[in-house]
Amino acid sequence: MPVLETSASLLALTFVLAYLLGSVPFGMVMARLFGLGDLRAIGSGNIGATNVLRTGNRMAAFLTLMLDAGKGVIAVLIARAVLTEDAVQVAAFAAFLGHCFPVFLRFRGGKGVATYLGTLLALFWPAGIAACAIWAVTAAITRYSSLSALVAAALVPAAIFILGMPTAGFLTLALAALIFTRHQANMQRLLAGTEPKIGKS
Repeated sequence: MPVLETSASLLALTFVLAYLLGSVPFGMVMARLFGLGDLRAIGSGNIGATNVLRTGNRMAAFLTLMLDAGKGVIAVLIARAVLTEDAVQVAAFAAFLGHCFPVFLRFRGGKGVATYLGTLLALFWPAGIAACAIWAVTAAITRYSSLSALVAAALVPAAIFILGMPTAGFLTLALAALIFTRHQANMQRLLAGTEPKIGKS
C-alpha cells in the first residue's frame, strides 16, 4: 500500500467523486443513443461493451468500451494531478466500484473489465499493457471475454510486483477479488459449457 499522506476528508471526497464518475452507465447511454433497446434485457443483461456487441452494433460497443475505460483513466489522472498516490489508489478503486455497483442503476452494474483495464493503464501503464495483452491473447485463443478478464485479473497482482510497483499490490488484489465476484455466473457457465463467446448475438 502507498504511504498515507492525504487527509481523511480529502480521501473521502476523492472516493465519492470517483465513485460517481464510475457509476455513469455508458453502455446504457450508448444503447439509448443507438436505439438498441434496454441493454439489461439483451444477452447477459450486462451493461458493458461485450453485451453491447451482442446487439450487433460494433460502433456502440466500441464507444462503450472507450468510455467505460475512460472512467478509470480520468479518475486516476485527476487524483494524481491534484493529490498524492494514496488518493490515486482510492480513486482507482472507487471508480471501479462505481461501475460495478452504480448508484444510478440501484447498484446493479457491469462486470467492470473495461474500467479495470483503463484504471490500470492510468495507474501504472506497464501493468495496464500487461493486463490488456493477457486479455487479448486469452480472448483470441478461447473467444471468451469473461475467461480473459479472469485470467488477466488473476495474473496482474503478480505482474505489478515484477514490473516494479509493489505499492499497488493490495489494490490489484482487491480489484481482482471484485472481478471474480462479479463473474461468478460466468464461471458457472464456463464450467457448464454454456458461456456465450465474443461476438455472439
